[in-house]
Amino acid sequence: MTIDKKLLRNGPYADLFSQGVQVGNTLHMAGQVGTDAEGKAPDSLVDQMKNAYQHVESVLKEFNCTMDNVVEETWFVTDMHECMTQVQELFAARQAIYGKPPEVAQTLVQVVALVDPSFKIEIKCVAITD
Repeated sequence: MTIDKKLLRNGPYADLFSQGVQVGNTLHMAGQVGTDAEGKAPDSLVDQMKNAYQHVESVLKEFNCTMDNVVEETWFVTDMHECMTQVQELFAARQAIYGKPPEVAQTLVQVVALVDPSFKIEIKCVAITD
């Protein structure tokens, strides 16, 4: 059986993996980290989260989608204590990104590490395309 897939490959690892894969009307996105335009991760967890969502929005745009198309997200954080002490600020910034209270299923997971020791968060999303 062959599955019809639409892929988005960009960035420094485009030959290794896709940023997004659309199958039917479902878009599966690779995890997005909180780097800025120069590829550096700010020290702040909140700033990294905002940057990660900017990357999410960029991938969504390539598939003609917006944050409103997101139905599920997973946050991978390296320090749950840091995350929970900033949860009000994080969720307020998240709501501003979505433009309303997010209508998504969310999972929050602590991991030992991400690909770079300076990364504090990675956000992976699933969206439904139009």
